[in-house]
Amino acid sequence: MKRTMNWMIKSLTTLSLGLMMTGLATANDDAAADESAPQSEAGFVALFDGHSLDGWKKAEEDPEAWGIEDGKLVCKGKRCHLFYVGDQAPFKNFHFKAEVMTTPGSNAGIYFHTKYQPTGWPKYGYECQVNVSHHDPKKTSSLYSVDDVADPGVKDNQWYTQEIIVKGRHIELKVNGRTMVDYTEPEGKEAFSGNFERRLNEAGTFALQAHDPESVVYFRNLRVKKLDD
Repeated sequence: MKRTMNWMIKSLTTLSLGLMMTGLATANDDAAADESAPQSEAGFVALFDGHSLDGWKKAEEDPEAWGIEDGKLVCKGKRCHLFYVGDQAPFKNFHFKAEVMTTPGSNAGIYFHTKYQPTGWPKYGYECQVNVSHHDPKKTSSLYSVDDVADPGVKDNQWYTQEIIVKGRHIELKVNGRTMVDYTEPEGKEAFSGNFERRLNEAGTFALQAHDPESVVYFRNLRVKKLDD
């Protein structure tokens, strides 16, 4: 009888441990799956659903440069820009967030206050640079050719959070909560050149950049909160 009781206790203990480990594995699997799912934050609206390009429009040149892998937008190919054209556009004052991961030697960008172009580098708005180890000295979170960053403090093959905040003529760019650019556009700012205005418009949209065939960059959890005028 005593041997039977000991066997029953041992069996129940093993079963309990097995169920506990199964529960932990399931929780870990769920957590991993949720990393690329659109995140919910008060006042923020997801711009990418994690499985389709609904609300987005590729430029006409080299559209195969953009795709979706495991809930993430990925660019790997020749120059092509992916523009947000969904119901939330246009954007004037806003707080934008995205998680970004570069691979070694890669270059990309996040344009804002821009508008759709079928070809070429976007002329309108500003570019928030995406570049950790590409040879271009303007690194991640630079307000490209306006207020440049030399060391954003992030690494390739690791996710970081990029924030872009526009309020009036004030622009703030943050990486992992740290302010990298704090810039106020002068009133009546002239266009930078005939090819690149690099200034705010009345309103605009976002565009993600596929820069070149050697650059592979991932984006996920793109969301935005509109701010009062």
